Amino acid sequence: MKTFWKTMNIIYEKIMLGIFLIALLIVVYALYDTWYVFDHANDKSYRNYKPDRVNADSVNESPITQDMVGWITIDDTNIDYPVMQGEDNTAYLNRDPYGQYSLAGSIFLDCRNNRAFTDPYSVVYGHHLEYGVMFGALDEYLDEEYLEAHSRGKLLVGRDGKVTYDLQVFYAMEADAKDEFIFDPGNYEELYAFLEDKGQDTSHRILCLSTCAGDVSSTRIVVFAYILDVK
Repeated sequence: MKTFWKTMNIIYEKIMLGIFLIALLIVVYALYDTWYVFDHANDKSYRNYKPDRVNADSVNESPITQDMVGWITIDDTNIDYPVMQGEDNTAYLNRDPYGQYSLAGSIFLDCRNNRAFTDPYSVVYGHHLEYGVMFGALDEYLDEEYLEAHSRGKLLVGRDGKVTYDLQVFYAMEADAKDEFIFDPGNYEELYAFLEDKGQDTSHRILCLSTCAGDVSSTRIVVFAYILDVK
């Protein structure tokens, strides 16, 4: 009988050791995965190919894919990224601007929008990552004082950035991912009416920046900016 219980104890200890090792491996993998995502999202090498930093002859030599339709910068934030546009809105969810797999994905324009940003209303998406990486800074815009202090930016259109617009952030809110009047670029009349009810001017083209609101899967943070001709 003693031999039986001794054997059971040994088996129990081995099982517990196995469980501990599996749990440890899961933790290590989770830490590695978090680091990997952040490291790739924080890779700023693509900024070497920002249109205002390269000459016209080298634009086509950029390793950023031909799906690049522009470049967005919001002053005094980490938002300084190429804007991609795929055949659908999943193409760049998990692909970086070089076309390589990346959980951090890219900043990308809604596939239904004109790539020259000439539509009355354009929607741009990006993942919400820690430390303000990608569109991780958008939740700060829910604070009115932050919005007023970080309301300026630039939109360079095309791979060469020859067309440049000023951006002026004017409104931010939380929305449901199923709100078609926000996330359907062709349904902008209802959005404009909503913004007018909030006392906002809708006489300019509007750019919407959208990201997830933390772990709440159906909630989005949306930040609206006017697309203005450079004075």
